[in-house]
Amino acid sequence: MTTARIELPPKLLKVFGPRRGSLRYRGAYGGRGSGKSFTFAKMAAIWGVVEPLRILCTRELQDSIKESFHAELKNAIASEPWLAAAYDVGIDYLRGRVPGREKQTEFLFKGLRHNIGSIKSTAQIDLCIVEEAEDVPEASWRDLEPTIRAEKSEIWVIWNPRKDNSPVDKRFRKTTPPRSRIVEMNYTDNPWFPSVLEEQRQHQQRTLDPETYAHIWLGHYLKIGRASVFGGKWRVDDFEPGYGWSGPYYGLDFGFSQDPTASVKCWIHDSKLYIENECGGVGVELDDTARMMLEAMPGADKHVIRADNARPESISHLKRKGLPFITPCVKGKGSVEDGIQHMKSFDEIVIHSRCRNVQEEFLHYSYKVDRLTGDVLPVIVDAWNHYIDAIRYAIEPIMKQKGVGIWEKII
Repeated sequence: MTTARIELPPKLLKVFGPRRGSLRYRGAYGGRGSGKSFTFAKMAAIWGVVEPLRILCTRELQDSIKESFHAELKNAIASEPWLAAAYDVGIDYLRGRVPGREKQTEFLFKGLRHNIGSIKSTAQIDLCIVEEAEDVPEASWRDLEPTIRAEKSEIWVIWNPRKDNSPVDKRFRKTTPPRSRIVEMNYTDNPWFPSVLEEQRQHQQRTLDPETYAHIWLGHYLKIGRASVFGGKWRVDDFEPGYGWSGPYYGLDFGFSQDPTASVKCWIHDSKLYIENECGGVGVELDDTARMMLEAMPGADKHVIRADNARPESISHLKRKGLPFITPCVKGKGSVEDGIQHMKSFDEIVIHSRCRNVQEEFLHYSYKVDRLTGDVLPVIVDAWNHYIDAIRYAIEPIMKQKGVGIWEKII
């Protein structure tokens, strides 16, 4: 057999690195365009060339071969001439044709809901691929897993998350079983993300509500945003600050070992708050903070930067490291709530598409929900708020000028 070079998305190298049978479960979850389904199909086809296997491809509902994994496998096999030569791909079947081999790889395509009886009676399944696993109920999992019991047999799971604590979510993310390699895959993890999908993604980023966009492209749970602090208040778009815009305003929130250092550059125009740029990360040394900001936001050293006043020694250090106009914010009792209300008082908050950390926080920043009643409480969860805090610091003087909340108390 000739040696072939196989290229995989980097995130999936650790999933498919271990030899067959050394794991029980391999899987990937995430949004559209990640390449996870194509890669799993290609690896299944490759394994079927290396040795003859019986491979069951299943999903909860499958009324025809058109609704099965057949098309994904067909495309994956066609992508490599040596794979295409090793398979007989029919309209409703797929089997190996490796020369000199008496026993050939066989692919089976069956839905779980209406075929679990025949699946249970199917002998010697070496590999089971569960696609669209988000839709598979717990009862189907209980029936399927003990059926895949051949020596060295494996179960591969592919899904786009939709509901927190769905059966597949609880089974493979919340309580990952032994001998598993499960990773998150999004379009940003696909080195071969096609331009036609990038065009679609950018359009939907501008036109869909942020929660729906994050579900489709970033693999987030599809949320009903009752508890979202900024739900319906923000969107993502590309923009260039224009003549007459107020700003820029810079904010910096300190972090290090667990919380990220977070910095933003903001503008105000036509009663809208614009977040133009961000930089930061976990583990950023204080000595590197000024350089990081100046690389990401040229000209920041010419402007006032309002930083967390809980770290006066850090502010003093950054003054000497190239940010001469950095200054502490005021803060005080009630400043978080008042700052959030001030941000929500803008007609709209527009976040530039490159500010992915800011987008992530706006998606997750939420009020507490009573665990017994499901009622949304008037208490903000202290999480997903580092870039949001930096925004509050950046526009603090505007809130002060308006005499909002805390400023009337402490000024």
